[in-house]
Amino acid sequence: MLTEIRIESLGAIQAATAEFDRGLTVLTGETGTGKTMVVTGLHLLGGARADANRVRSGAARAVVEGRFCTADLAPASATQIDEILESSGAERDEDGSVIAARSVSRDGPSRAYLGGRGVPAKSLSGFTGGLLTLHGQNDQLRLMRPDEQRGALDRFAAVGARLERYRSAREAWLSARRDLIDRRNRARELAQEADRLAFALREIDDVDPRPGEDDALTVEIRRLSELDALRAAAAGARAALAGGIGDEADALAAADGPTSATDRLGQARTALTATDDTALQALGDQLGEALTVVGDVARELGGYLDELPTGADALDAKLARQAELRSLTRKYAADIDGVLAWAAGSRDRLAQLDVSEETLAALADRVDELGERVVKTATDLSAARSKAAGSLAKAVSAELSGLAMADAEFTVGVHHSPAADDDPAALRLPSGQLVHAGSDGIDDVEFGLAAHRGMTVLPLAKSASGGELSRVMLALEVVLATSALSASSRDSVGTTMVFDEVDAGVGGRAAVQIGRRLARLARTHQVIVVTHLPQVAAYADVHLMVEPTGSNGASGVCRLTDEDRVGELARMLAGLGETDTARAHARELLDAARDDRDADRDGPATV
Repeated sequence: MLTEIRIESLGAIQAATAEFDRGLTVLTGETGTGKTMVVTGLHLLGGARADANRVRSGAARAVVEGRFCTADLAPASATQIDEILESSGAERDEDGSVIAARSVSRDGPSRAYLGGRGVPAKSLSGFTGGLLTLHGQNDQLRLMRPDEQRGALDRFAAVGARLERYRSAREAWLSARRDLIDRRNRARELAQEADRLAFALREIDDVDPRPGEDDALTVEIRRLSELDALRAAAAGARAALAGGIGDEADALAAADGPTSATDRLGQARTALTATDDTALQALGDQLGEALTVVGDVARELGGYLDELPTGADALDAKLARQAELRSLTRKYAADIDGVLAWAAGSRDRLAQLDVSEETLAALADRVDELGERVVKTATDLSAARSKAAGSLAKAVSAELSGLAMADAEFTVGVHHSPAADDDPAALRLPSGQLVHAGSDGIDDVEFGLAAHRGMTVLPLAKSASGGELSRVMLALEVVLATSALSASSRDSVGTTMVFDEVDAGVGGRAAVQIGRRLARLARTHQVIVVTHLPQVAAYADVHLMVEPTGSNGASGVCRLTDEDRVGELARMLAGLGETDTARAHARELLDAARDDRDADRDGPATV
């Protein structure tokens, strides 16, 4: 729900703040005061393209800020909003609300902000897209587009799960189909690539490298290249610790004393432990531990010497192995780990390059199997749409009857989309018909309208005037809101619906009915309406007026009290200013709307 909007230097508005409540809020004002700028600001918060010409003359930039409360959203929608905020690094305000903002510079690019963080306009659109539904003159024109009409029918029919199943099946089918076509068309090229990969993999398998082997081999070769020095160091150390034999013993022997560290430590330990002094005995115990360590090191040095090769054969073998590994790293990667990674990827690629008759036949069978699944999910989706089309047409026609279009006939046609000759997504149905399997199914949906009795039903784009199109859009929104509630789908509850002059081109009894239906819609949504009709404004829960604030043409937004509302409705009724008659008529209109709204609220809880 939108709780507040602040606008600076946008069109006629120099600086204005408007607060919104639940229910129906209307914005009124004289032509040129800038009431449509509020809707323009909401479009900017919705990620719409920024127009520098909208920046007020004399200002460097225009700024729009909106505060949104998400507490009333359905769990699925709330989770989606939380994910957007987390991915953007945005933060909620202290009261849990989220502030979205857009800055439009006169000379530079526009900037978007969400929860105090700069974000791309697309991210801002992702956030507000689930919270704001905007209906203006351009939005009414979008209703004429086939994809918008199909989307409206899908909302009414609640086919979201069916549509997802179809899309998943279609993607798997198209992927397998592309793979089969690619293999058939490039059989010779792929076979040559497969031969090259197979040869390379055999060469790698023959060498059979191990992870990190090249680095370990380098260390081992360096060690073997210094074999004499290593043997001398180890032997000398062992002789010094535990005594040696031969030349080693002669070199280290003393004329009349111990020949190794072990002997000397043993003598010292014996001397200390032979006394009765506890301090010396403790030192003797420490020497015992040292003797153990020295003995262990001496034994390990002996093992090290035993393992050292005695000839050059070991070094030659290591060098030969290193040459084998280098032959691989010259061809396939910088090191052995890279060679192994290349080999793993090449094995996967080789599996995809199989163009044998058996493989192509198996893949063709797989494509047929997936195609049957697409046919099943597509026909299931189409059947649900066809079943719902009659109910949607009947419900919208009934709503139009209440909007002073009693003789109007609204139709919803669902037809299979034929496939072109070169259609890459052509699908054959059990009936034999070849259809186009698009991302939204195999159906074309077309809204038709006969505005008066005796007229031929024509496509909406060819049959509806501006006023009639406004009423069709409102009737459709009311029906869709009703269907969402009756289906226990509260995903749209808690969102804000904005109508910019949805009552354009109508008046009299039709205007009263539009006000009544907007009030009904406001029972389940927050509804904001820019209107020039007093009959619509009279049904508002909150009445905001855009009015001039100074001599420089600037405008601001004020919230009207009950008495102020009477004056504004009188102005809208009389056109030339307030009169006693106009005020009396305005008060009568306001009271009648309140009575009608209260009576409607006491009735069934439907939109």
